[in-house]
Amino acid sequence: MHAATEQLPDTESTPYRGLLPGTGPRLTPRIVTTRSLTSHVHSLAGPSGSSGPAFVLLPGIGMSHRYYRRLQVLLSRHGDTHAMDLPGFGGTPTPDRQLSIANYAHHIAETLEKMGVSRAVVIGHSMGTQFATELAVQYPELVSHVVLLGPVVDPVRRTVRQQTLALGLDGLRESPLRNAIVFTDYARSGLRWYLTELPVMMAYDLQAQMALVAQPVLVIRGSRDPVAPRDWCEKLAATAPNGRFLEIPGKPHVVQHGGAARTAAGILEVAVS
Repeated sequence: MHAATEQLPDTESTPYRGLLPGTGPRLTPRIVTTRSLTSHVHSLAGPSGSSGPAFVLLPGIGMSHRYYRRLQVLLSRHGDTHAMDLPGFGGTPTPDRQLSIANYAHHIAETLEKMGVSRAVVIGHSMGTQFATELAVQYPELVSHVVLLGPVVDPVRRTVRQQTLALGLDGLRESPLRNAIVFTDYARSGLRWYLTELPVMMAYDLQAQMALVAQPVLVIRGSRDPVAPRDWCEKLAATAPNGRFLEIPGKPHVVQHGGAARTAAGILEVAVS
């Protein structure tokens, strides 16, 4: 099946455009340990009596829930939202061993089970797209829809040098607030764990796994994203049995921050009937 391609107009709604971490609706934090791995989950409840879906937000390498703040607030108008700081990232305890993408997926599934989440729209950014995809393949009953924001790693750029250059270029295109969040999150995770998990991210064959995802898939990128090129994102959406592609004009890699309203609208269009 060919992926549906769509481009939303270059407008951003204003209610949460300037929302800073730590402002707005208060997140409910929870520490969840499964076996020897610990995640910090930051939740916002949906509307009282809502029958909307649950949304699970998975960050990329080195990152925390904080850069999902704007998107999480918008999605919480339609259902419960859970943004996860995964093991080793966002100030969580650092594991004593390297974790594979499958290890992360198993931990996420067990964490959601402990929290009573039985079905969810799973949203991943950057390396988080790998976690989301693996979760959908290994635990199909848990995942209703898969949303990939700025997916990695484009196979024609599968070297650390190429990824580093792309991330450096992206930093020049992001807002000062986004860069402040990213750099402080990297510092909290530490260089050792980042370098431990970097080879895992680089080696994961996202496109091969995408062919195994039975759920509806939405691939989103910002038009100025140097990390997730358009042709790569379109190829991923076309590889999924039920895939769609959405490009948000003028936004770089962390599209859920600078383009939160349009990202939320795209997700809601496919995930909420």
